Amino acid sequence: MRNVHRLTEGAILLAVFAILLVITLYVPVLGTVVNFFLALPFMMFAAKNNRKEAFVFLIASLLISLIVGSLLALPLTLSYGLTGIVMGDFIRNQKSRNAAFIAGSITFLLNLVIQFVISVALFNINYIKESIQLLRESIEQSVQIISSFSQQPNDAMIERLYSAVDMIQTLTPTLFVVASFSVVFFVQLVSYPILKRFGIPVIGGEPFRSFKLPRNILYYFLIAFITSLIVQPENGSYFQLALSNIMFILQLLIIVQGLSLIWYVCYQKKWPKAVPILATIALFIMPLMLYIVWVLGIIDLGFDLRKRLIH
Repeated sequence: MRNVHRLTEGAILLAVFAILLVITLYVPVLGTVVNFFLALPFMMFAAKNNRKEAFVFLIASLLISLIVGSLLALPLTLSYGLTGIVMGDFIRNQKSRNAAFIAGSITFLLNLVIQFVISVALFNINYIKESIQLLRESIEQSVQIISSFSQQPNDAMIERLYSAVDMIQTLTPTLFVVASFSVVFFVQLVSYPILKRFGIPVIGGEPFRSFKLPRNILYYFLIAFITSLIVQPENGSYFQLALSNIMFILQLLIIVQGLSLIWYVCYQKKWPKAVPILATIALFIMPLMLYIVWVLGIIDLGFDLRKRLIH
């Protein structure tokens, strides 16, 4: 009886996955949102069944993706399928939400890296290099259009645009990490409420306002910052690539620390939830706000600012 129920449930979840995959592949705007629900059927199945059965479900989903999509749908199914299975396994074993998030993010990141290596090694397709080339061509076309209107392009602005493109290429490893953690964050955000509605017990994690980095992060940042000032590595060198990525990751972590401080203070002061939400939104549209939050993160790490503000 249990086998019949498991097969029925698996078939229903596969049908749901097929519908979500079709929408993701063929409906441009809606597909971008539905994309974050692709891991949900795998999480639900893995949360109720063992790992062997979950991987059989994954194989069946790969066959479904070939039918409703094409070979190009396989990487998408593998990325979200494996991530969903790992997170579902953590839920089945009653691990915390934070642990499932980290495990899912690492799984998604490994999928991205492995698929990128395979695409370059076997198919000679480097979509990072091609994207960078498209950005450069877009800048050149923009310059030509401006020149055609008998206007002199701003050389300083053009130089900054090319520098930004070079920075994107340099920070590719970090962008892989950021993209993986961001995707899994939204996957977890939309999936956990649905899992609860279907009676799957999930253990919550600590609220974002409780997030706090170890003080050592500040020392690592200072060491990397001083090293970049003293050594000044050559552009394009492996040392410069590593140092730039380390600096970017550390600064991003400090910004997250500063943002968690804002949420903590708002909670302690019993301010409306709209206040920290608006502050978070402002972070993405106001460069000055980004700098302020970064400074707050540094002060909080160095002097435990949240204790001094509240007590």
